[in-house]
Amino acid sequence: MTRPLLIDTDPGCDDALALALALEDPTLEVVGLTTVHGNTTVEATTHNARALLEVLGRTDVPIAAGADRPLLADLETAEHIHGEGGIRGELPEPTSETELEGVHAARRIVEAARRHEGELALAAIGPLTNVALALALEPRLPELLDDLLVMGGAAFVPGNVTPLAEANFHSDPEAARRVVRDAEPTVVGLDVTRRATLPADWINSLSREIPLARSLRAWLTYYDEDVLERYGMETAAIHDALVIAGLVDGRVLETEPHHMEVGTDSELDRGALVCDPYGVTGGGPNGRVAVDADIDRYRELMTETVDGLI
Repeated sequence: MTRPLLIDTDPGCDDALALALALEDPTLEVVGLTTVHGNTTVEATTHNARALLEVLGRTDVPIAAGADRPLLADLETAEHIHGEGGIRGELPEPTSETELEGVHAARRIVEAARRHEGELALAAIGPLTNVALALALEPRLPELLDDLLVMGGAAFVPGNVTPLAEANFHSDPEAARRVVRDAEPTVVGLDVTRRATLPADWINSLSREIPLARSLRAWLTYYDEDVLERYGMETAAIHDALVIAGLVDGRVLETEPHHMEVGTDSELDRGALVCDPYGVTGGGPNGRVAVDADIDRYRELMTETVDGLI
């Protein structure tokens, strides 16, 4: 029996690999994609998502475009990390096979949660604007979902955009604050995703002759040398794919319940995920935080998926 999954995404190189894992895994039924601003504009993330569905042979998956800007913050994108148009590699121009649904992503999330009440997993691997809007449309969203996994935040480690904040939460702090406060998410942040790398020798073994293999190689190597040196890494962290791996195999992520808030008050704390492990605020747990990951199992899932594609 497959598990229905909706992915809210901003492709993005690590998003592309997360989508590949989700679409190829036989235990998951991807019932839709929704797109959001983030790594690039929503027009470009939607273009990229459509192209990915076509190159991966999954034009059966419906897609809806969403928010083109944060709730209150200025739009910031990350082409300097992910490449021109928000993604590296070779992708085809989308065709009529992946025409958009005529509904906003936030409404599509609500509709899917109602249709698959109590069964749907929602993986939010971009800024949380669409999810916050969906929560405003349907305050019962957490009750309708089986699970909400969020790639974002840096609970007990430094951020990657500011000393405190991770990119997805920093892109729309107000949306992240609403979702973390009210949607009971499992937050999978830099505490574990920074370790979600793949072996350099395996990456180097991928074919340079097959177009899809060249694209996969580009997505796997989207960090430039300066970024690798800054973080002391050999290969890029494929942050978003670890979220999907956690859905594929429940043993991949170790999580703990915590009371969480997201900062929005000053430039220093904007987008910062604040956990209260000692209960000093008196607030009870409002979600879970990933604190460890079985990286060996994650790597096994990813390498098997990529090898199977080419």
